[in-house]
Amino acid sequence: MLTKNDLEELLAYSDEHLVLSVYLNTDSSAGNDESALLRLRAMLRNVEMPKDEEAILHYMMREHDGSGRSVVMFSSVENGFWRAYPLALPVKDRLWVHHQPYIKPLARLLDLYGNYGVVLVDQQGGRFFSFHMSELLAQEGILGEKIHRTKRGGASQVAGRRGGSSGQTDHTGELAERNMRDVAEAAAAFFAHYGVRRVLLAGTEDNVAALRALLPKRWQSLIVGSFPASMTASADEVLTQAMQIAQTQERAEETKLVQEAITAAAKGKQGVVGLDQTLEVARNGQVYRLLVSENYHASGWACKGCGYTTTQQMTKCPFCGQDFVQVPDAVEYAIRRVMQSGGEVEVVQDSPELAEAGHVAALLRY
Repeated sequence: MLTKNDLEELLAYSDEHLVLSVYLNTDSSAGNDESALLRLRAMLRNVEMPKDEEAILHYMMREHDGSGRSVVMFSSVENGFWRAYPLALPVKDRLWVHHQPYIKPLARLLDLYGNYGVVLVDQQGGRFFSFHMSELLAQEGILGEKIHRTKRGGASQVAGRRGGSSGQTDHTGELAERNMRDVAEAAAAFFAHYGVRRVLLAGTEDNVAALRALLPKRWQSLIVGSFPASMTASADEVLTQAMQIAQTQERAEETKLVQEAITAAAKGKQGVVGLDQTLEVARNGQVYRLLVSENYHASGWACKGCGYTTTQQMTKCPFCGQDFVQVPDAVEYAIRRVMQSGGEVEVVQDSPELAEAGHVAALLRY
């Protein structure tokens, strides 16, 4: 599993020696288990980095255990750098040679599948799930006082973790509310601990509504959907339902953000469109939301000193005076710079509006 620390290391890495980045689909359900090695050899055929090719092939033949649906590998033998990450998600086969690891495909996966939290709730307690990159990161639960219901006219008996039987001292509604408050408090702590960025609620409609109202506003603002589910549902069942809801909401959110960025740029207020303008504000750390068409690439020029990047051919950097070198994808620089400065990256699929605006747009902090 690719962790936050792993990503930060990849973002920070840069060296004079080249890095070979390989994304390989190994999804056996798509028939790739036997053909992956053949496709890998074909991908490496025109690469002139024999030591790194050997490291990649050695890993796939001797060390990779076949788990997951894809594997991402980064190799720079000359600099003693090697990283491999089996993923539970499929990727498109890609190969990239540059001085930094190629992270754009990872940015898309993190955008779609990174750091989800789910609360499965009823009147007695809750179950909490943290999912990252389509894998279960953590699972916890809380059980409140048990609610015993009686026939009309009878007393409600309650018993549970708060000790013994309390006879008629608690009404069912009061007890359920107290349990729900405990769930909300525990869920907020769970989300904070695991760095959750998006929240889904599961259970009956009434229980979901009650929990939503009790969650702190910070977490209410991150709720992207809800769905019915049994308290006995497995983690895989919860993940499947959560991702179906989340991906639908993600598409709607992307459409909204694209329109917001284009409108802001047209008004000259905290928004820009087009790669060169976005590169400029990204260099200054102004971007809090970067929007990029999924398959958009554009070559550019990068300063060897300060890293300033542009699509315009230049020889000397206007900021530090160092030489420029050509880079295969200036979009990669924008993504890397925004993520390093704490911004978020949205890799957008099938957006004619974003394509018309130049395939790249940004919402700004200032």
